[in-house]
Amino acid sequence: MTRVTPVSAADVGEFAPRPGRAPIARMALAQVWMELKLMLRNGEQVLLSLIVPLGLLVVCTTIPFISVDAAEGERADFFVPGILALAIMSTAFTGQAIATGFDRQYGVLKRLGATPLPRSVLLLGKTGAVLVVELLQLVLLVTVGVALGWNPEGDPFSVLLLLAFGTAAFCGLAFLLAGALRAMTTLALANILWFVLLVFGGIVYPLSELGAAAGAFELLPSAALSTGLREVLQHGHVAPFKDLIVLGLWAVVSLTAAAATFRWE
Repeated sequence: MTRVTPVSAADVGEFAPRPGRAPIARMALAQVWMELKLMLRNGEQVLLSLIVPLGLLVVCTTIPFISVDAAEGERADFFVPGILALAIMSTAFTGQAIATGFDRQYGVLKRLGATPLPRSVLLLGKTGAVLVVELLQLVLLVTVGVALGWNPEGDPFSVLLLLAFGTAAFCGLAFLLAGALRAMTTLALANILWFVLLVFGGIVYPLSELGAAAGAFELLPSAALSTGLREVLQHGHVAPFKDLIVLGLWAVVSLTAAAATFRWE
């Protein structure tokens, strides 16, 4: 008979790579990087998130087809905060809703949900990619705005607070649409709502021009974000409590509803 020599743990050593799930932080960073690459490779998302806001800023500032009260300062002082709000809405709401809706239709979310990647980290990765794109938008729009004569005022912390609340509100709305509706329905509805929020959100003209209905439109997230940013960047005030409350309520309600209705398949 052949004698079998027992093998000790010291002889075996350690497996490399060691099997097992990666730490949550490493998975989150990897997912953010993947989502960011997918966003920047998508021509439609780049157009919606970067080119359209930048083009609107240049056109609205240099071509006086929209009148601005002289008391409001330079044209760039009025338009830059509104276009910043539009950029946040385009990325966190419209682009996010469309991308997530098609990921669900094509089975991407279902397959990722079957991996060790927690679904919460998947959504965190999408949100993290949105934040990176928003940082890029902020740098580009601020640089172009200053070149066009913009003279920003106010507290940077108030600006970041408004942008954070606005991002949460629009991401909640994006996940609410993408998780409950078919991809093509999400595509159509997200674009329609983008236009509605642009027109009635005081982004390219004051809400006061809407007449008696202005008070109701102030409750829109785009109106709260654009108005709040103008109060800080144009008039030097701190972040308006009313606008933060409006954005906070939109964020809480939409994220709660999305968590209850989101379908991964």
